[in-house]
Amino acid sequence: MKPALKTTLQVFLPIAIGGTVAYWLFRKDFNAEALKSLEFNTSTLLGITLALLFFAGRELGLIMRFRSLTNNQLRISQATRVTFLCEFTSCITPTSVGGSAASMLFLNKEGIKLGQATTITFITLFFDELFIVIAAPFVFALISYKELFGFSASGDVAHDLQVGFWIVYGIIAAWALILWLGIFRAPNKVKWLIIKFFSLPILRRWKHSAEKTATDMVDTSKSLKDIKLSFWLKIMGWTSFSWVCRFLVVNALLLGLAGGVDQMIVFGRQLIVWVLLMFTPTPGGSGISEWIFKEYYGDMLSSGALIMVVALSWRVLTYYIYLAIGVFLLPSLTKRNKI
Repeated sequence: MKPALKTTLQVFLPIAIGGTVAYWLFRKDFNAEALKSLEFNTSTLLGITLALLFFAGRELGLIMRFRSLTNNQLRISQATRVTFLCEFTSCITPTSVGGSAASMLFLNKEGIKLGQATTITFITLFFDELFIVIAAPFVFALISYKELFGFSASGDVAHDLQVGFWIVYGIIAAWALILWLGIFRAPNKVKWLIIKFFSLPILRRWKHSAEKTATDMVDTSKSLKDIKLSFWLKIMGWTSFSWVCRFLVVNALLLGLAGGVDQMIVFGRQLIVWVLLMFTPTPGGSGISEWIFKEYYGDMLSSGALIMVVALSWRVLTYYIYLAIGVFLLPSLTKRNKI
């Protein structure tokens, strides 16, 4: 299959999935009268403006993290290009794959040596997982368990989402621990364990890839000796800034379109939503994202039409915009250096 055709299919498949599921979820609300009943005023404009600012803030955090990790070898324009291409990759692959793994390729295309690009990829993976692991206890300390999980009209759905969250959170915590040990503490021991684990008959088909990943992790560890704590705190700061801005997009949309909702609960539920979306089989969580959003925020909104507008606005700012930008950037990358 030609690369251009393959990319086109990868872009339109998630759009088709997301559009189909969105129609199925909101089909009762797709009527002019329901939409006309919604009020758009100064508060709406304020909310949309804030949502756009938080979108920009999220990208700024990722751009500055790449700049810091390359010791400013990347210009702002290059770091921006890498950031959006990583997001684009996340949109066209299952969320369990994501765009992080592709970042080493995009960094290399911008002139960063492959070994350094591999190191940066592992570091960004670790800090993203670390943020989730640390943020969750704070959210549960500030917001009641019932407000985070006991909101659904269907008890079975609430229970399934709760179980799903803890399973994914456990995987994230385990992966963060492996990355910490492999990068900072005991890389050779972790490499040995990974190779032994993937030597099991049922996992042997992935042994070669696992061994390469483990070797890259050891090389990463060697390159990170003698780096000061202040540097890691800066990286964690940009990571946290980016994630918080990602969560606040929904806060801003609900502030402008709903008002009167508990903004702390809105923020806390975003953590649950994004954890659940970290392991979905569809490209960029297409379809599943829309369903989870309706489940998590339906009780806060006064009508189905309002749920539809907020959900679609959220998906535009956290998903469809990356598809559009990625389609624009990818041809220029291909022209400069064949992928």
